[in-house]
Amino acid sequence: MNREPTAAQRRVIDAADPVTGRLRGTQAQLTALVRRGLAFRHPRPPHDHFLTPAGQRIREGSPGTPERQEQQEQPRQPAPSTGVFAARVGGAREAAPPSDAGRLREVRGAWQGLLELRRMTNPDGSTDRPCGWERDHLVRAAALALEAAGHQPETASSPGYRVRTTPQPEAVAVYAPDATVLSACADTLERAGWQPGEYTEPRTRTRYLLASPRRT
Repeated sequence: MNREPTAAQRRVIDAADPVTGRLRGTQAQLTALVRRGLAFRHPRPPHDHFLTPAGQRIREGSPGTPERQEQQEQPRQPAPSTGVFAARVGGAREAAPPSDAGRLREVRGAWQGLLELRRMTNPDGSTDRPCGWERDHLVRAAALALEAAGHQPETASSPGYRVRTTPQPEAVAVYAPDATVLSACADTLERAGWQPGEYTEPRTRTRYLLASPRRT
């Protein structure tokens, strides 16, 4: 089946909530997106519509093929999100937000939206473990959990956490400026439903976390 949306349907997809994928549109538009496999209707009231992974890829401009994992010790910097809200993954080239208060409101709203997505998409309605969206967006999901808990990402002017992809499936690497911050990040991720473990890079002896979303 051809899953390319029409211009009107694409506008509905582009306007989806950047974290939860919740859609707003006419019933005809939403039904058409469901038929194309780009959205699904949640079985629980109020029966909202959400983007499927295929719909998320269209919204983010992804071709739908897995990215090639680079086999290197230092995980690569992920591409920036094209959504309205983007989790801060940390890095020397990342600028501080223009308003700390405004950013705090955005992060809190995004985290609450993610918990709601867990409730609506996990089979048992659980909010204490990651959902499918998080497994499809590992770096962004882990970074959101850290920032929502008050951790500061690394920027050009200040130290902080960094979240990076890894060659391992369903795992991200988290770096921190010192052992205390790294341990605090591990505690946060564990409370957010992730399974973190602390490791040492063989060549650089740098300590880091390898974290995966918990399934049960």
